[in-house]
Amino acid sequence: MRVHVVSDVHGNSRDLARAGDGADALVCLGDLVLFLDYADHSRGIFPALFGVENADRIVELRTARRFEEAREFGARLWAGIAARASGEGDFDRAKAIETAVRKQYAELFAAFPQPTYATYGNVDIPHLWPEYARPGTTVLDGERAEIGGRVFGFVGGGLHSPMRTPYEIDDDTYAEKIAALGAVDVLCTHIPPDVPELCYDTVARRFERGSSALLDAIRTTRPRYALFGHVHQPLARRMRIGSTECVNVGHFAATGRPWALEW
Repeated sequence: MRVHVVSDVHGNSRDLARAGDGADALVCLGDLVLFLDYADHSRGIFPALFGVENADRIVELRTARRFEEAREFGARLWAGIAARASGEGDFDRAKAIETAVRKQYAELFAAFPQPTYATYGNVDIPHLWPEYARPGTTVLDGERAEIGGRVFGFVGGGLHSPMRTPYEIDDDTYAEKIAALGAVDVLCTHIPPDVPELCYDTVARRFERGSSALLDAIRTTRPRYALFGHVHQPLARRMRIGSTECVNVGHFAATGRPWALEW
């Protein structure tokens, strides 16, 4: 049995269409949407709305961890769009973002091979997924699925952070979803366990949020594998915790290559 695993697709529908080649199934750990590409500031929803120079500036602020300034800068940009659109009626920021996300989802879900098992990332918008998930794509969050005789558990989304991305939940709710899975062979999440080496992004130069509940579950239920993404350039890509192999499956948007699990 061979399963390919991807995470942090961020708009890369071209490579996603080939990600299942040679595999019996594809697992996607979320972050389909590309709001802003930190490597190429011309790509994504943000530069399409506000231009590359403004994208350069907001990346600069976020990289420097000046999150409040970044939010104020973004608010001024949105206010400018609203003012320009005032002659055409009320401007709806959420609707503008949703329209752009829908366009990306239409391309990305069409690229999923069959079968695909997917969960949400922190930049995804879960309530839109049922409209785009085709037969053969199974969406799971706090749920289990059997693939090739092994039990996979899935928990999507991220924890609350200064970035305030769309699908962030509180620690208790996240812990409840982890607990609901029970013991599984392969534990699939978007975010990593709360281990510094797995959470630190060496390019962004900051710690992303990992889950202590996930770390506790790895220690107590001892799955064979814990698979995750979220941290694009981690200090450590894999680590053994007890008998569990913990693996960051990679930044698919940049590499275009899935991580392979065989048994």
